[in-house]
This record gives sequence, structure tokens and C-alpha cells, in this order.
Amino acid sequence: MASKADPFYARSSTIHDRVQVGNGTTFLPGKKDPSVAHLIDHVLEHGYVILPSIYTPTQVDTAIKELDRLQSNNSSGPASKGGRNEFEGFKTKRIYALTDKSRAFDYFPIHDIVLKLNDYFLQPNYLINSFHTVDIMPGESGQVIHTDDGLINLPRPRPLMGTGTMVSLDAFTATNGATTLIPGSHLWGDDRKPTREEMIPAIMPAGSMVFFLNTLWHSGGANTSDKQRRSLTIQYCQPWIRTYENMTVAQGWENLDQIPKRLLSLMGFSTHDFMGYVDGRSPRVGVEMRKKRLIEWALKEREKENGKTQDSKL
Repeated sequence: MASKADPFYARSSTIHDRVQVGNGTTFLPGKKDPSVAHLIDHVLEHGYVILPSIYTPTQVDTAIKELDRLQSNNSSGPASKGGRNEFEGFKTKRIYALTDKSRAFDYFPIHDIVLKLNDYFLQPNYLINSFHTVDIMPGESGQVIHTDDGLINLPRPRPLMGTGTMVSLDAFTATNGATTLIPGSHLWGDDRKPTREEMIPAIMPAGSMVFFLNTLWHSGGANTSDKQRRSLTIQYCQPWIRTYENMTVAQGWENLDQIPKRLLSLMGFSTHDFMGYVDGRSPRVGVEMRKKRLIEWALKEREKENGKTQDSKL
């Protein structure tokens, strides 16, 4: 039997280190980088924080141009022309699997401030849970009020499963569908239910982000303006959770080396202890194994076809 000193069994945090925030949220705190300590304190109190203008105008313009290109492409996904249910929003366009479709969005999930916030609220080797565009068109109604851990049926106070973000490619206003949220609702127990009257819009200029815990009640806002509201949503989750979006399958394997290594790790081409391994190896090595097998299979299939062709000539 392994000794207590065995590094495999050593954990930097244990269940006894878990802290509880109000009646809604518990989590294992990680490194509190001094440069974001004030932002962390704001999140602990309110459940969210707005990070104004953290992306450059050039980065935003590049993303908008690429979004326009993708939306004009009929092969950009099932919701690229409009949502398929009330939650997606029938007048809201979404493009999923962004990392597979373009490199123009790579820097948004790996901004230094966002990663430092996640380093505190999530456990090491956390993952991207979902990464797609959200383009709310004029006339869209307010989204149903929800928490991003709503699919996990655990009573409050419950462990923090992840964090969410919304990146504004257009300025978020009170009338164009800005994300609405209820400050402090991450502190609530199960006895407290959200109401639309308690919600406030996350008003912020283009190139900004609102970062929030996934125990916070929020929703997409109604767009009563005459212009669209373009944005990105990036959600992160604990390293031991099955992600909403299966990044390792959604992502094409032919161009993995073009993706930043930090982003690849967030997408699940990584392990958490032994979680996520492929035949005892890292997922990135596993991809190369599968690619080799696919090439070998394709060559054998070609030989079979060539053999059939030769036989038909005899």
C-alpha cells in the first residue's frame, strides 16, 4: 500500500479546506493572485464582476469580421441562422465549436485576468465547458432565468461546478439584450426563487467581459433596440466534470498545433491526475495514435478498392 508521503495520494487541497459562501455556494479556493484580489473579493460578495475593455479594438474588430463571415456560411452549425428552442432564442444566432472554425477567437478564453480568476475559484486543470457566439437580434425576448449549473441536481449550498463569462463584441446596453443578473444570488439557498424585477443589466463597452459564478441567477436580456447584440460566451468547469461541449471531438485534429497550448489544455487535450487519459497516455498523444490508425485504415481500404477494380477487369 502506498504511504501517506506518496505524491500520487497527496492533494494540495482537501474537503476540509472548502469554504462556504452564503447559503448557495461552496468551493476549494486556489491561488489568490494579488493583481486580481480586488476582483475576487467583488465576485465573492456579488457573484460576478465586470472587466471593462480588456480586449483591444483590433481584437474585437477581427472577431466581428470573422463572425460575419461564419454567419454567411451555411455550414457554420445548426443555430447559426437562429435558435431552435426558447432557451437558445429563436431570434438569437449561435455558432458553436468556435475553435474548430477559426483561429480569430483563440485569445478570448485565455486572457490573463480571466485565468487568474479561475485559478482561485476552480481546481487546477479546469476546462472550457462551452465556447460559442451569441448574437441577439432585435425583437428577441428575455431568456429564462437560470444558473449555469442547472443541469446538476444538487441541493444548495452546493459545490461550485464552474464559472461563466460573456464577452461584449458590441457594447452591452439596457435595451439591446445585455446579460441580466441578480447580484448576490450565488448566496441564496434553495428556498429563494429569482424574479425578473431583481435583475440588472451588465452594461459595459465593447471589448469587455462579465465574469460570474455558475451559481448566480442570470439570463440573456430582451433586445428592444433596432440593432443586434454580438457577443461570445466562454464557460469553464471543474476538471472532473463532463463538459457541455465535447471539444475533443468538435475540434478537427488536422490543425491542433496551430492552437495555443494553454487553450488546447482548456479544451480537454490534457489530464487531471489520471482523468482523461487515452490508453494510458495524454489525449494529445492519443490523437496522434488515432490519426496513424486512420491513415493505415484508409490505405487498407484503398488497397481493397484497387483489388476489386483489378478483379472486375479480369
